[in-house]
Amino acid sequence: KGSNLQSSHTCVLESRSNGTFQPFAASYPRAYNVTWKSTNFKTVLTWDPKPSHLYSYTVEFFRKVDQDQRRINPHCIRSSFPQCDLSNSLTELRSSYMAEILSEPPLGETSELTEFPYSRSPRFCPYNDTDIGKPDFKLEVSADKKKTSLFVTDPLTALFKDGRQLNIRDIFSDQLMYKVTYRKNKSTGKKEHISKTNVIELTNLDQGESYCFSIQAYIPSRTITKQLGEESQFQCSEENSSILKGKAESESESDLFIAIVHVVHSITQARNLSRCDAATFNIEKTINTRIR
Repeated sequence: KGSNLQSSHTCVLESRSNGTFQPFAASYPRAYNVTWKSTNFKTVLTWDPKPSHLYSYTVEFFRKVDQDQRRINPHCIRSSFPQCDLSNSLTELRSSYMAEILSEPPLGETSELTEFPYSRSPRFCPYNDTDIGKPDFKLEVSADKKKTSLFVTDPLTALFKDGRQLNIRDIFSDQLMYKVTYRKNKSTGKKEHISKTNVIELTNLDQGESYCFSIQAYIPSRTITKQLGEESQFQCSEENSSILKGKAESESESDLFIAIVHVVHSITQARNLSRCDAATFNIEKTINTRIR
């Protein structure tokens, strides 16, 4: 096993049988900035620095519960790249994995060192830690404009089973939900809707208005920072001018009707007042005649 101490990059010259001198690494720089980068189970371990021609990297990985059972990806042995794709190696998705990056001689070279410096990665659980990419969806408005339906396509993963590429629904099953964020086209106020299915129907929208929608995966069983996937681009429905025109005409007709009612009421009141004034005049005239 390698040493976990920071090593300086010290080189000496080693004589070869052909009389030439080749650099011999007495020690190698240890990797740093070791990071898991994973989206839709496409999982790549990255680190710094990029190796020179004087050394290379080998990656060993293991489940946290059985650190003695170390495995090596054949593409990450004496590699000249500061990364290792472990997508197809982390097969137990709910297990926590760790990896160690060993700094070693270049491929084909030897070293007198029996232990090489190494760096250990943070813990990584594919099921809980991979980021979820943005989904695609189609938007449909019913003929009567009373219902808007969103048809969500589950993002594909980097994993295959029996020759078929798996999507995130295959992995998370009923743990996967979708969060819809929507607003009126010309408004900044937003509303949210959570759906357990890939067909999302919204019926509480103002008829004829244009609405904009975005969708992202939602996995409530995860930690808060990992519950939401990447948000999709907004898609907007078309504004139905005939319905809006009908609403406007209906509102105008309603306003006209109310105005007519007010006018009729005012005329009726005026007539009633006139009749009252005439009756009062006749009564006063009769009283005056009798007094005389």
